[in-house]
Amino acid sequence: MLVGVPKEIKNHEYRVGLTPASVRELIAAGHEAIVEHNAGLEIGFPDEMYEAVGASILPTAAEVFAKADMIVKVKEPQPVECEMLRDGQILYTYLHLAPDPVQTQGLIKSGAIAIAYETVTDDFGGLPLLAPMSEVAGRMSIQAGAHALEMSQGGRGMLLGGVPGVAPAKVTVIGGGVVGTNAARMAAGMGADVTILDRSIRRMQQLDDIFKGQVKTIFSTQDAVEEHVLASDLVVGAVLIPGAAAPKLVSRDMVGKMMRGSVLADVAIDQGGCFATSKATTHEDPTYVVDEVVHYCVANMPGGVARTSTLALNNATLGHALAIANKGWKQALADDQHLLNGLNVCAGRITYEAVAHDQNLDYMPALEAIGAV
Repeated sequence: MLVGVPKEIKNHEYRVGLTPASVRELIAAGHEAIVEHNAGLEIGFPDEMYEAVGASILPTAAEVFAKADMIVKVKEPQPVECEMLRDGQILYTYLHLAPDPVQTQGLIKSGAIAIAYETVTDDFGGLPLLAPMSEVAGRMSIQAGAHALEMSQGGRGMLLGGVPGVAPAKVTVIGGGVVGTNAARMAAGMGADVTILDRSIRRMQQLDDIFKGQVKTIFSTQDAVEEHVLASDLVVGAVLIPGAAAPKLVSRDMVGKMMRGSVLADVAIDQGGCFATSKATTHEDPTYVVDEVVHYCVANMPGGVARTSTLALNNATLGHALAIANKGWKQALADDQHLLNGLNVCAGRITYEAVAHDQNLDYMPALEAIGAV
């Protein structure tokens, strides 16, 4: 199979779909790889490294899309990239379709086979291709939130960990999954007063064991959310419904009652965000203010530490990339229910139910759609 790696074009996005080491694995398995010029340059993977493992370098994304059987990316395809996709071509990347009808229609129109990292599952009920970026984003949310609390950024002027004789900042993390756990770990490590809200008793028991009392856990109700959000200096939104739009857990009215200069960091922004006042921002212009509350809603947070993120992502995605290339997409999906769960769009049909529901589109089960191709 001919595997193509275009350069990412989203604002300040420097990650790359395949590292030279991953390309080497694919070539060793009998496949070919084409990489867009300078796709990995910014994070220390120049063209020469790809050529050294046997890849060919092409000057433009258009040539990569035109020739490749499978496109491996990081971020969702932008409109110009959707237009370059073709019938039957495999797209393997993050999609986050539920809040993005424009991209959804672009993929439907393309006729491509779109497999989303974020909905691939595993034997443990997890999302293994989303997890590494959730780990990064959770940790980055605290770095970013701590910076946003500084006066120069519009914040309250709070040092996250305080100093002797001065109380630390109060941090509330809504959601105790991978993002929330990593956010809490960073915040607690910096000395903050941390509370995690979650609705799973079992998960709160696990968190209690993990943090040994260093972090408080509270069962999430509307009352609990309001109480802790209004008392917090930094609130991290870390909720996820796989493949679906994030629930709005902090209302517009609640934001208006928060303390002046407090900070909201919305890690769920890729799925539409979990704060009513959230809107996607970029690394170039990461924050904005609503009702004197600073919002950090960067839609590709892990792109800020692109080398670390790329290496972590490739560790998770390479195995499935090899399976698709070795077997062809139909057989690879038929052999692996977890990979099948990643199929979101198949030759013009929506095959992920939550996406169809959130956009009021027709849904076709994945196996039925594959059989129709």
